[in-house]
Amino acid sequence: MNRWLVGLCVAALGAVYADRPNVIMIFADDLGPEMLGCYGQKIVKTPHIDRLAAEGIKFTNYYGGTFCAPSRWTLLTGMHDGRMGGWKQTQAGLPIERDAGRITEEEYRKRMEEIKASADPITPNEVMLGQIGQQAGYKTAQVGKLDRGFLTWHERVKRHGWDHYVGYYDHVRCHGYYPPYLWRNGERFELEGNPLSNCGKMSEEGNEPVGSGGKTYSQNIFIEEVLRYIRENKDHPFFLYHPTQLPHGPVAIPELHPDFADDPRLSLSEKKYASMVKMLDDHVGLIMAELKKQGLDDKTLVFFASDNGHATYYNHGNESLNTLFAKQLKPDGTKTNLTDDKWRLSEFEDVFNGAGGRAGQKRSGFQGGIQCPLIVRWPGKIKAGGATALLSAHYDFMATIADVMGVPVPKGKDSISYLPTLLGQEQRQKHDYVIVGTRMRTMGSGAVIDKDGWKVIEVGPAHKPSYQLYNILKDNNEYYNLEDQHPEKTEALANILKREIDSERPDLVAGPNP
Repeated sequence: MNRWLVGLCVAALGAVYADRPNVIMIFADDLGPEMLGCYGQKIVKTPHIDRLAAEGIKFTNYYGGTFCAPSRWTLLTGMHDGRMGGWKQTQAGLPIERDAGRITEEEYRKRMEEIKASADPITPNEVMLGQIGQQAGYKTAQVGKLDRGFLTWHERVKRHGWDHYVGYYDHVRCHGYYPPYLWRNGERFELEGNPLSNCGKMSEEGNEPVGSGGKTYSQNIFIEEVLRYIRENKDHPFFLYHPTQLPHGPVAIPELHPDFADDPRLSLSEKKYASMVKMLDDHVGLIMAELKKQGLDDKTLVFFASDNGHATYYNHGNESLNTLFAKQLKPDGTKTNLTDDKWRLSEFEDVFNGAGGRAGQKRSGFQGGIQCPLIVRWPGKIKAGGATALLSAHYDFMATIADVMGVPVPKGKDSISYLPTLLGQEQRQKHDYVIVGTRMRTMGSGAVIDKDGWKVIEVGPAHKPSYQLYNILKDNNEYYNLEDQHPEKTEALANILKREIDSERPDLVAGPNP
């Protein structure tokens, strides 16, 4: 090919790229919607995330998973997590065993190979989230809590479609914020002043002195990597996925934010937690400022979401609220139930009211465990200050960015693009229902929510389940079980749920993708 033709091709490619935005997904960890000012938070100010909502659109009927690994699986695969494989995570913690000297390097390598061999395989025709960007000619990057969980490795991260990555391979190591080392594109790099093999993981009580755990805080490394990536790739379209650890506990922070250091309403663990949410918001501000500095603000589509519902890694002088949830106890020690006295943070001592009155929290199939924030900003394309009750879920992100980037949605995916809603157009394709699968039974199990606002949730033991019915458009906090008034609706939705849990994956039998 002569130079003239090469130049013509490059110019044409540049014209195509110019019409497509960069895409950034900031994925918070265990952040309930009501921890954000734009969703109703009163104590922690989140001006940067609130500005995303003020300049974009906020979703109010949006679903993740019940905890981190299936939530990330559904985001990365474009499939609901009731499908086969949605709950097949690798065993984590092995690197800590080796780093602590409890096993030899030889034993570590042997067991790591066993984990790889037993891991849920990625078939040749499976399309993962990062590959959507690659197919569109974008550069792709992931920074933070890598993969879907719980333990991954270089080849697997690359198979997911990430050209560049920095972060943790092991999600148990993610429970500490002071790792001795992290990984960058298959190469290990050390972090100064972090000697602890458990990455400085704190206690569930969160009462250790501020700054305990080490010297180099992981989130400071991650935000530096994110900003650097934006600077170094400003002249080429990029897709950047940032699954931050914040504000997953146990709580740890280098210093308390001035807003909370002397707040008499808060215990030490609550001050730490609030400071972590505040850092998350500050990092969003740094990302948006860097986009403006590089002239990319109007050329970048920014998503902000969280993996699952709220989690309480703090306490107010009593037993950890996470512990009380696991026992289904109130702070006074009395037992809750799933009929007229459900476990609700709003009725206990959650000073932040992070679940906003919803029943349950992380690891529950009730709304407090699965309803998540989603905010999307795209200047000049998305009308500022909007809100939508469109029924949608993490697995819709894949189809949405495929539409944005101008590539086909992979065959057989459960994902439906919500780009028309973002652009203020008619949303012709909608879900009849969304599925949230879970094998946990602490407080409800799997759930199905339909387009008319009806929700069925499985409760009771696995060998003898029963089903409750709610209308979440009228009763999002799930006070009123309507199964007796609408037995036919309950049965119909329960049958859908039973059919979808552990169902085959149509994307793997749909034939080769382009």
